[in-house]
Amino acid sequence: MQGKDKTDSFTIAGKDFASRLLLGTSGYPNRQVMLDALKAGGAEIVTVSVRRISLEDYAESMVDLLGGAYHLLPNTAGCETQRDAVLTAHLAREALDTPWVKLELIGDRETLYPDGEQLVQAAEALVKDGFIVLPYCSDDPIVCQKLIDVGCAAVMPLGAPIGSGMGVCNPYNIALICSRSPVPVILDAGIGTASDAALAMELGCAGVLLNTAVAKAQDPVRMAAAMRHAVEGGYQARHAGRIPKRAYAEASSPQLGLIGT
Repeated sequence: MQGKDKTDSFTIAGKDFASRLLLGTSGYPNRQVMLDALKAGGAEIVTVSVRRISLEDYAESMVDLLGGAYHLLPNTAGCETQRDAVLTAHLAREALDTPWVKLELIGDRETLYPDGEQLVQAAEALVKDGFIVLPYCSDDPIVCQKLIDVGCAAVMPLGAPIGSGMGVCNPYNIALICSRSPVPVILDAGIGTASDAALAMELGCAGVLLNTAVAKAQDPVRMAAAMRHAVEGGYQARHAGRIPKRAYAEASSPQLGLIGT
């Protein structure tokens, strides 16, 4: 990639990744489509729900299909209490032999918004127990700062409610979180199409995690490829430096030398 340097590396908890697109594994028409989409998206980190899959290592299990090719990020999807989230994280660490966890702790079943207070408490407990915690949180800069303060390896604010496809509803907050965060900010939830992913990267995000936008697309494999290019394009555009917005036109060609002048 032209212009690539050490600042292009995507690092979480000391581990480098080439891809800034993280993909989920639920909701696909079938497993083959899921595998093809993950490949087309170029993802290295994929999330798996501990509550939805069997963690036993049998032929054709999710672990068997993905474990050798991807960095698995188990999540605590569906947990509504600190106790359940912590127990689920421990189950995942024991079964998958990984300290990495995407911490989800839902406070409202209708909106699937995270419970910020319990989330911070659960994150602190897991960090103290040696976990590498990536929490799914609201786009609240204060909650993000508290999660950083207790030792989370990244923060993952939502762009919009899970599965809504509404994109980045509050770009100001996302940009503010990115500008203040000493750890990677990964936009999680709400992405609907490629332009949403590009915008998240242009706002300053280090990466984008999505699932429904690909899994429920009419052509998941093609959409995964589009998301891959969007994340890469948004990242490069941010570092290339956009032109300033103007309230008036400015000709790109010189005015001198026009015919008739």
